[in-house]
Amino acid sequence: MRTIAENLREVEDRIARAAEKSGRRVEEIRLVAVTKTQSVEAIREAVAAGAREVGENYVQEAEAKLPALAGEPVVRHFIGHLQKNKSGKAVALFDLVQTVDSAELAQALGRRALGVNKLLDVLIEVNISGEASKFGVAPERALDLAAEIAAVPGIRLQGLMGIGPLAPGDEAAAGNSFRRLASLYQRLPREHREVLSMGMTGDFETAIAEGSTMLRIGTGIFGARRSS
Repeated sequence: MRTIAENLREVEDRIARAAEKSGRRVEEIRLVAVTKTQSVEAIREAVAAGAREVGENYVQEAEAKLPALAGEPVVRHFIGHLQKNKSGKAVALFDLVQTVDSAELAQALGRRALGVNKLLDVLIEVNISGEASKFGVAPERALDLAAEIAAVPGIRLQGLMGIGPLAPGDEAAAGNSFRRLASLYQRLPREHREVLSMGMTGDFETAIAEGSTMLRIGTGIFGARRSS
């Protein structure tokens, strides 16, 4: 059975090869290890192997695990659907919230961040696949929402996030979705073009080809998810 460290090395090698194939520098691409359902011990193993950014999907789960990583040199991302009533906890736990999909949520996060003298980085989640099961703002609304969010005190808009279609192995469908998000990203004002978060275990090489600067990979690093 492969170790987490071995899996991480393999993922990093694949990222490097995909970047080279696309004529990009691997240094442009950040890797977020998605730790949903993983134990603190597994997360620590990943961090010891070189993971420097971790992503959690649920505030309650993060509350139970992230304090154990206090002092570790990691950036903490929230990558799940966030309810406004959890905004205070999200501000306390995370450095970057990737899934802002409304001005109301942005305002709630901004108020909470100002209350603790923090500037919270955020991304706008865009529903690039059009699937009803997914959250995120509609693509045609994304740029207007970006303008609204950019004006909210306490938060800093850094870019966009999207999830590819639920069609494993359909590289063309994934490519089309990622291309659409990359096009929206390029239309943001320069000061908000720091992060284009797209690509997961099953489609990250396609995402790199379309310009992703941040990948969210869980299974590729940790193996199959543990039972909740």
